[in-house]
Order: sequence, then C-alpha cells, then structure tokens
Amino acid sequence: MDKPGIVVTGVSGRMGQMLVRVVGASDKVRLVGAVVRPGNPWVGRDLGEAMGGQPNGVIVTDDAVGAIAGTQAVIDFTTPAATVAYAELAAQARAVHVIGTTGLEPADLAAIARAARHAPIIRAGNMSLGVNLLMGLTRKVAAALGTDWDIEVVEAHHRHKVDAPSGTALMLGEAAAEGRGVTLDDLRGPVRDGITGPRRPGAIGFASIRGGDVVGEHDVIFAGEGERVVLRHLASDRAIFARGALQAAIWGQDKGPGEYDMLDVLGLD
Repeated sequence: MDKPGIVVTGVSGRMGQMLVRVVGASDKVRLVGAVVRPGNPWVGRDLGEAMGGQPNGVIVTDDAVGAIAGTQAVIDFTTPAATVAYAELAAQARAVHVIGTTGLEPADLAAIARAARHAPIIRAGNMSLGVNLLMGLTRKVAAALGTDWDIEVVEAHHRHKVDAPSGTALMLGEAAAEGRGVTLDDLRGPVRDGITGPRRPGAIGFASIRGGDVVGEHDVIFAGEGERVVLRHLASDRAIFARGALQAAIWGQDKGPGEYDMLDVLGLD
C-alpha cells in the first residue's frame, strides 16, 4: 500500500516549517504539497531551498485547490478563515483534515462541522500527548473538588501569538467545566482590568502571558482555603505539536467522516 500523501499549509511560518521537517523525516507518509497564501514570496520555489536547505522536489504553491485535490491528508495550523476554506477543499478530496488552528469562532466551527459530514476532521487546540493527559486530569480534579475551590487557567506563549486565551487554555477550561457538569460558557469569568469586584463563585478564570520565544506553558490552578493544587504542562520543543498532528493524520486514514480530537487519536476518550 502506498504511503499516504500529506499536504502542509502555511509552510513559510514557524509551525509550518516544523511540520514539514517532521513529515519529511517520517517513513510512514509522503510530503506531496506545500501551500502558502497568495502573494507569499515562497510561491514557485523549491520548499527545501526556501527553508534554507537542500532541494526536496516539492514546489511551494498558492493553489490550494490543486494541491489538496489528490492528497490523503492536510495538516493545517494557519488562520481561522484559511482553515475554513481548507476544510471545504479537504472534504471535496475526501482527505483527512488535521486542524491545529486556534481562535476559531462559532461560525468557523459550524463550517468545519459541515465539512466533516464528508471526510474525517481531527481538531485540537493542542496536539501534544502531555496536554491531552492534562485535560483528563483537570476534568477529574474538577469533579473531585467542590465549587468552593476556585479554578484559574494561566497560559504563556511567545510574543508572536495573536489570540488569547490560547486554544489549549480554553480546552483546559472546558475540561474543568465538564468535570463540574456544566459548560465553560456557564462559568467563564470576564477579563480582569481595573476595578473588577470580587470573584464570582464557581467561575473559571483565564490569564495570558506573551513574551520572548515561549513555546507554551499551561497551569490549571485549583485554589481552596489554605491550599492549592496546580497541574502544569511545559512545552520546550514545538516539534511535539507537529508529531502529534502527524500521528493524527496517520490515525485518520481508515476513519469515516466526522469530527474527532486528540483524545480519540490517543484512545483516551
């Protein structure tokens, strides 16, 4: 059986380049396409040379339709608008669409759900094994501790990240809310600035830090009277997300249409 062909979108970005390296080093898949948005200076160049290395025979393109049409999987860490467009193209190609894009709005998620009627979509705010284990622990601790324990999610990322809270922080907040038998919308606290008044009982708060080259740090703090429980995940290498995304693309090859996440991929759901 031929190795699945993989298209990576947003290849000129930091995450895109990491995905290219991880996919290129795998003996289980083939890198068959590299997509950037129109106007990107990498268009028409050999991908390996554009990344500062040896030629690899993959030509960078802004023709997403042509690149995705014949592939088996698309790995996509781009922007919400681009991801929605790629979801439609991947659905038409019946290709697995692995989505690591964050900052998706309800309308974006609705469009992705429509695309998932035709092909498997695996979406997660964070693709790492450790973070997904942290989600499971957060859910269990939230269920075990009463609502008199305050929950705060604190996240830190590099200075270039454009959305806040991070997708991973929101995932952790959702896990905490699920542990308490409610939705995050029911408990999410407002952004704090100025005179905020006292903390609302049972609320789940978020704080975001941006600076330097921080890959990703997430703390879930359960604060009670006289004690705190802190669950933490530190990412020091961006490759953990790329490896998880590649694992998801391979896992999805024999799956039917539908929406999946990394807990499905890892058998933790």
